[in-house]
Amino acid sequence: MKLTQIRGIGLSYVVATIGGVLFYLLHFPIPWILGPMTCMILFKAITHRKMFVSTRLYNVGLSTLGIYFGLSFTKETFSTVYPYIIPFLLTTILLLTVSVLNSIFVTRFIKIDPMTSVFGSIPGGLSEMVAASHSLKANSAMVTIFQTVRLLTVVFMVPFIVTHWFIASVGNPYEVTKNFSSVPVYAYLWFGFAFLAGWLLRNKFPAAYVIGPLAVTAILGVVGVGLPIIPSWFLILAQVTVGMRMGNNIQLRDLKIGGRYCGVYFLLTVLLVAISFGLGYIFASFSDLNLPTALLSLAPGGLVEMVLTATAIGADPAVVSSLQLIRLLFIILIVPSFLKWMFKKREKAAA
Repeated sequence: MKLTQIRGIGLSYVVATIGGVLFYLLHFPIPWILGPMTCMILFKAITHRKMFVSTRLYNVGLSTLGIYFGLSFTKETFSTVYPYIIPFLLTTILLLTVSVLNSIFVTRFIKIDPMTSVFGSIPGGLSEMVAASHSLKANSAMVTIFQTVRLLTVVFMVPFIVTHWFIASVGNPYEVTKNFSSVPVYAYLWFGFAFLAGWLLRNKFPAAYVIGPLAVTAILGVVGVGLPIIPSWFLILAQVTVGMRMGNNIQLRDLKIGGRYCGVYFLLTVLLVAISFGLGYIFASFSDLNLPTALLSLAPGGLVEMVLTATAIGADPAVVSSLQLIRLLFIILIVPSFLKWMFKKREKAAA
């Protein structure tokens, strides 16, 4: 690594940390993710500087958060989640259907083709949706812009609403409610298997650096392996690194290219969040899940952000992790193939 890159990474951490501290002092939700993300976006827009972020450090940050989420799992988590898998998938399909129909409907009033509109608004991974849209010859640039609008809207809106809606009943949000007092220091070596799982799955699953460590840590904990806690300072550093990378990947000038259409897809996202909250309320009413856990499990947001929010407000992070993980895998593995089939069928019918 060149000295210039090392200095650039150092500057990125300084900028990101300032953002995290400001958001923390202002009592904003998930400050160590949203603060660095916001500060990086604004710093780049103001200075027009190219910022450096280490991909390896980003992956380590994701893996650390995956391990942290996995530590909250118990045997009871699986028995709690199991009855809700089918209803949750049906609810997810309903949300996706609403998203597709709304995105096609707005194309009657704006000059965006339906394929680009659907891939730009559906609540899936940004990179996966862009790749799928490119294979179908949609406008990948616009998909990137609209997915960025969707991502920013959800990542900021859902934590702010849920955090101010519910009063946190936890002291330190970075503590995991298990007894680790008798765990020896060398138990940290178990986490090596978690990091290894993320690396081995990196080309096989989306968000592998979160999913792999989360799954391995959860399994180790459930089978009775004594696992240590992750120090608060290291968790904060991991969040700063993840938020910093997210902010570095977003360009404000891209939003200007989208122009007034960005407002349309912002409203579509707000509508989808409102519908997900309504479904979450119904889900909580007909299940044993409390309301904040149900809302965050169904929210069309990122796995990392929703689980961190669950931890901050005293919801069940293990349940939110499980259901958000199911939603993520379903959307990434099933939805792009289905949309390809749907649009190819429409093209044949129109020919």
